[in-house]
Amino acid sequence: MSKIYVIHENDAWVEPLRAAFAEQGLPYEEWFLAEGVLDLESAPPEGVFYNRMSASSHTRDHRYAGELTGGVLRWLEHHGRRVVNDSRALRLELSKIEQYETLKEYGIRTPRTIAAVGRSSVVQAAKRMDGPFITKHNRAGKGLGVKLFHDVAALEAHVASPTFEDSVDGITLIQEYIRAPQPYITRVEFVGGELLYAVRVDTSLGFELCPADVCQVGDAFCPVGEQAAPAAAAPRFEIVKDFRNDALIEKYKRLLADHGVGIAGIEHIVDANGLVYTYDINTNTNYNASAEAEAGLYGMKSVAAYLGRELGRVARTSRPGRGERQDLAA
Repeated sequence: MSKIYVIHENDAWVEPLRAAFAEQGLPYEEWFLAEGVLDLESAPPEGVFYNRMSASSHTRDHRYAGELTGGVLRWLEHHGRRVVNDSRALRLELSKIEQYETLKEYGIRTPRTIAAVGRSSVVQAAKRMDGPFITKHNRAGKGLGVKLFHDVAALEAHVASPTFEDSVDGITLIQEYIRAPQPYITRVEFVGGELLYAVRVDTSLGFELCPADVCQVGDAFCPVGEQAAPAAAAPRFEIVKDFRNDALIEKYKRLLADHGVGIAGIEHIVDANGLVYTYDINTNTNYNASAEAEAGLYGMKSVAAYLGRELGRVARTSRPGRGERQDLAA
């Protein structure tokens, strides 16, 4: 029987999806790709494959999960399987450079960004910036490497200190700091390539750095990860049901469709001049439970329903007996 196969490396982030599958009576199986074996001469099972690999997998001691997932996705694609968030999406997930260059291809404004490898190069890159700037890891997630600097001297001291940490791919990004006149950013959620909702994240309670990497106390499934922020710095997430920016949304939708992304959250910030800067595409999107409960909208339920519809399409078109399930267990 065809199933939905969920490819991931973090049980906590899949728990709400499991509940949604159970509620909707959908058959599914998980491929936990922290490590494993892939026989390229075998054929994958029929079904729908949903890639939830995260750029921050290495922070959970799953250093090569992204690389293994890349191989698995190409194997699935070679055999013509339906993959949601395919190998093109994974490339976006694992590289901010890939994200920014792709966004620019669609006429989407991004913050000025310089990539550097090596501590001295990081300092040299920062000298090209006018005004405050932030650092971040190219292969990121969970706010890795995100720090705000008001001058190069402060960065130079940081880079020379034991607290400096390289990105897992060795690439540090130096990016202009976008100061918003109002303390919030917007995250736009897409399911099935269509707008689900936008969520406004209030960053006024002491949050000054990258507004993407924040977490609400008690919410184990927020985009930042497993660690909750202290109560004094907890932001408020509020779903905006009537969010309107049709031109930007259409650009986002075209980008996602062209790059194999069915499910994603895209984040942007608006500066004092009303200019919108997009700075993150998260293809391993999670949802804020309290904000959804207040609005009565549920991302994981929508994801499950979308995957169920895709499974129905596969079941109607697939031929029986095309292969056995590949055992990816270690």
